[in-house]
Amino acid sequence: MPHVNLPGVELWYEDTGGSGIPVILLHAATGTTESWVYQLPAFTTAGYRCISYDRRTWGRSRATDESLQPGFQRDDLHGLVEHLGLDRFHLVGTAAGAIPSLDYALAHPDRVRSVVAANTIAGIQDPEYLEVQHRLRPPEIQSLPPELRELGPSYRGTDPEGAARWLEIDHSTRPYGVVPAQSPGEPITYARLSTMRVPTLVLSGNADLLAPPALMRMLAAAIPTSKFASLPDAGHAGFWERPQVWNGLVLEFIGQH
Repeated sequence: MPHVNLPGVELWYEDTGGSGIPVILLHAATGTTESWVYQLPAFTTAGYRCISYDRRTWGRSRATDESLQPGFQRDDLHGLVEHLGLDRFHLVGTAAGAIPSLDYALAHPDRVRSVVAANTIAGIQDPEYLEVQHRLRPPEIQSLPPELRELGPSYRGTDPEGAARWLEIDHSTRPYGVVPAQSPGEPITYARLSTMRVPTLVLSGNADLLAPPALMRMLAAAIPTSKFASLPDAGHAGFWERPQVWNGLVLEFIGQH
């Protein structure tokens, strides 16, 4: 699959093609395009054109000018959208990948059919939200190995091969080491989220240590167009741990929009 040259980055993307409504998948900080192996067959069978990409400096997306400010996540997404000539599409983001999904939908509501924001802190900057987030995510949790921090205990205990493959992908995510982080184009706040016009599914996991249901319900309450759902037994990587249930919830939601 090709790269697209955008300001400061060669962005790697994959595109199943076809005439179906496009769905853009945005991976977590512990993932790349390789993470969507359980989604692509289900979504393409349902008739969708699936597009995924390695976010800047993840996987095979390489910064081309280290002197440049790293840019904004939504601008890379928009550059890919324009390159592919997409009109209106669904955005499906998990964890850190949900942040540019929300930011893009707020900036370009006429281009987005729906948003799925799964297992994410959403980048909200309001003090009352950050206080809850910091209590829920103390340093002891943040310092856990990624497989303990992000994969639910039920999954780790019953599918060691799947957990090993997830960890293998995580180990491949940042080949260029520590680099300047991208941010949303504008701070994500309750005030901005209150203006959301795009239908949004806020999807949680009951065993998620990083974005537990209590925090995700706060996100859903801030978005007037939102619907909330949660996966039993799933941790922070619900799309990987319980893909059949996750896919079913997402496909049902985007199918309505």
